[in-house]
Amino acid sequence: MALEKEERIIIPDENGEEHLFEVLFTFDVEQTEQSYIAVVPAEQKEGDEVEVFAFRYEEKGNEEDDLALYQIESDEEWEMVEEMLNTLADEDLT
Repeated sequence: MALEKEERIIIPDENGEEHLFEVLFTFDVEQTEQSYIAVVPAEQKEGDEVEVFAFRYEEKGNEEDDLALYQIESDEEWEMVEEMLNTLADEDLT
């Protein structure tokens, strides 16, 4: 499944409450064969500081919207994701 920019997904928090997020982008890392997704809260107000959340994800099952999200835990993985976020953000500004 190729997630598209402007797509929205619902992610439950640790209390089981569901929150709507807009997908900024997804990317794959060939070396690790991992996929990542960057999202922002959909209810974010214009002009607010943007809080971006990133997760490693895997497609589950045959359903188009069936994703398993995993928190990024290692420093090396975070550094790689931050580098990609910065690269893609710089491309959007130019």
